[in-house]
Amino acid sequence: MKRYAVIVAGGKGLRMGSELPKQFLCIDGKPILMHTLEAFHRFDEAIQLILVLPRDHQPLWKKLCEEHAFSLPYLLADGGETRFHSVKNGLALIAGEGLVAIHDGVRPFVSSAVLERCFTAAATQQAVLPVIPIVDTVRELTTDGSHTVDRNAYKLVQTPQVFDVSLLKAAYEQPFTPFFTDDASVVEALGKRITLVEGNRENIKITTPFDLKIAEALLADV
Repeated sequence: MKRYAVIVAGGKGLRMGSELPKQFLCIDGKPILMHTLEAFHRFDEAIQLILVLPRDHQPLWKKLCEEHAFSLPYLLADGGETRFHSVKNGLALIAGEGLVAIHDGVRPFVSSAVLERCFTAAATQQAVLPVIPIVDTVRELTTDGSHTVDRNAYKLVQTPQVFDVSLLKAAYEQPFTPFFTDDASVVEALGKRITLVEGNRENIKITTPFDLKIAEALLADV
């Protein structure tokens, strides 16, 4: 079954406190986004990579690719007004059937084992996402204060979220609402059940200076 990966990289780096978009910041001498694309290529050299970038970020990305001699093949789609619209633009470049992973461009540490679990489960379940346990105590805010909740009843969601291509395209034909916080929420709106698989804790989303320090430490440990 044909595999696709839509890598969404529309961040502006505001929480990073940087003028440079966070996906272009370097770890181990190379932009984060390149590490992310390479993670999918290592998993499956035949996977069709689709990169979604805001149009005004594309000249800089092209310059970085030249500077770092980055030559992995990919299709390029323009970023949209929201993440929802960006994903929809990426999906528009998929002509055939198969399975598609939607992944955050600033999650370069997804493991091949997690990718294999997601794609394998999606082949039969159609809608899959990786999760990890919550290890901290969780409190729910209420009108009169707060109270502790059972953390075992909750999971932290990661990407890639992997779907049957036809299912995800149908889901993205729905009108956008602010309640669509990820791809699974868009698919759930069609009434489709989501299957959970084990993620990897190293698969962090790099959005703050602290995350950058964690990323450098993870690379130093390789």
